[in-house]
Amino acid sequence: MDKVALHGLRATGHHGVFAHERENGQTFVVDVEMSVDTRPAATTDELARTVHYGVVAEEVVAVIQGEPVDLIETLAERVAAQVLEHEPVREVKVVVHKPDAPITVPFDDVTITIVRSRPPLTPDPPADR
Repeated sequence: MDKVALHGLRATGHHGVFAHERENGQTFVVDVEMSVDTRPAATTDELARTVHYGVVAEEVVAVIQGEPVDLIETLAERVAAQVLEHEPVREVKVVVHKPDAPITVPFDDVTITIVRSRPPLTPDPPADR
């Protein structure tokens, strides 16, 4: 399977367990790696035969800016579900970065990484004769 990736999608979200995180918001950064068979698009040179990464980018930012959640695990799950709405995407790896997490010691970043797959295609049952 081929990979189409978006790195460093960034937006302000109001996610977190603390009131100040919900009220003030903070920057979240998301990386998305999509498993796609790109051969149909490459053969025909048609955008409709692959995933439109520009649309995916806008949708991911909308999830970040959307309804607040307590955990970055939940945010990652919502991003993955949105990306899997695109038919060509068979699997997605999502990394959510929370570089301004409320931690009392020096740190560079906090991340969650998840991988989610579309259920395998099941063949139609044989027709009754």
